[in-house]
Amino acid sequence: MALSARNDQLGHLLEHRKTLVAPGAFDALSAKLIEETGFEVVYIGSYGTSASGFGLPDVGLLSLDDLCGYAKRVVDAVKVPVIADAEGGFHDPANIWRTVRAFEESGVSAIHIEDHAGGKHAEVPQHLIPLDQMLAKLRAAMEARRSPNFRIIARTDAIWAMGDSNEAARRVKAFTELGVDMVFPTGAKIDFVKSIRKEQAPKVVVIETPSSEPFAKAEAADLVIYYGFCLYAAAKGMLQALRSFRKDRDSSNIKNEFEDVLEFEKRFDYQSFAERTKRYSANPE
Repeated sequence: MALSARNDQLGHLLEHRKTLVAPGAFDALSAKLIEETGFEVVYIGSYGTSASGFGLPDVGLLSLDDLCGYAKRVVDAVKVPVIADAEGGFHDPANIWRTVRAFEESGVSAIHIEDHAGGKHAEVPQHLIPLDQMLAKLRAAMEARRSPNFRIIARTDAIWAMGDSNEAARRVKAFTELGVDMVFPTGAKIDFVKSIRKEQAPKVVVIETPSSEPFAKAEAADLVIYYGFCLYAAAKGMLQALRSFRKDRDSSNIKNEFEDVLEFEKRFDYQSFAERTKRYSANPE
C-alpha cells in the first residue's frame, strides 16, 4: 500500500472503528505477525526500539535517526498503517520540522510528541515541558507536515509521571484547542477519558497494560496502544525455551515451542526469490 494510502487508511479506521487497537511491535518480524493476526495498525515506540534494537533502557538514549531508521524497517515489513513515537520532538519549535519530515519520509502515518522532560521508566525526579513550549512544538509540527493526513498526536505524561489529573486535563484542553489530531494522556483512567471526551470531544489515545483498566474491551478510547505486547511475549517465550535447552541440551524437548520451519519461512516469500532466480538465470532448467 502506498504511504499516502496508509495515511488515508488510518484516518478511515479512526472514523469507523469505535476503538482501534495497536499492539506494539519491537522489530520487523513482530510487526508482520501483528498484521498477520488481523490487527489493522502497528505501533513502534522508543521502548521497544531501545530494548530490541539496541539493548538499552528507554531513557532518551536514542537519536532521531535511530528511531526513524527502525520505524522504516517496520513500515517496509507491513502494509498496514504504522504509528511511531517521536519522543519530545528532538528539537525546539523552530527546528522540529526536521523531526516531522524524517518520520514522514520513514513512511509512518502518525507520530506522538510528548511533554515529558526526561527520566521515563526510572526512579528519578520527573518533570514536564512547560505548556507554552509544548504548544509551540505542536503548532510547529502541524505546520511542518507535508501531508495533512499525517497525524500529530499530543501526549501528556502529567498523570503517569506527576500524578496530576488536573494538569493533564488542562493540557489536553489546550492541545485540543490548538487543533492536534489526537490527544494522549498516559496513565489516564477510563473515567478521566470519558470526562474529557464529553467536555472537549477530542480523539483520545491511551496505553493499556496487563495491570491497567481494559480500555479496548470497554471501548473507552479511540486508539489503544499496547506498547510492550510483542516484546514481553517474545522475551518470556524465548527465555523459557533457552533455559530448557541450556538445562538438558536436547532441542527435541522444546519442539512444541518452535514454529514449523516451512510455516515460518512462508511469510518471507522465498518462493518469489526462487521464481526470479529461474527467470533471470542464464541456464533455466
